[in-house]
Amino acid sequence: MLFDNLPSSIGHIKGGRLRALAVTSAERDPALPDTPTVAETVPGYEATAWFGIGMPKGTPREIIEKMNAEVNRALADPKMRERLAELGGKPIPGTPEDFGRVIQAETDKWAKVVTASGAKVE
Repeated sequence: MLFDNLPSSIGHIKGGRLRALAVTSAERDPALPDTPTVAETVPGYEATAWFGIGMPKGTPREIIEKMNAEVNRALADPKMRERLAELGGKPIPGTPEDFGRVIQAETDKWAKVVTASGAKVE
């Protein structure tokens, strides 16, 4: 058994080499519509991977905005959206501030998990 990111395992699942027991996202994934979520058995469970592009602190705002516009343009491309969907990926277009909120929400969520686990930095 393993927990894996869907893009790296979906080919094996669709090829019959792996059997998906559940997805860890809050909702069923359109790429595997018959595969339940963990939350259907463990209410409230949600753990997803996400990818984003960051830039060094102090990068001029105009460069950040240009990069953001290009990324959003790519994510709006129908071929890109189709390919991401095939891989079980979901584009999350938005502003740099939207991405900052994603990072903060994930940090807050996982901080609770780390604190509840009793883990300590050694």
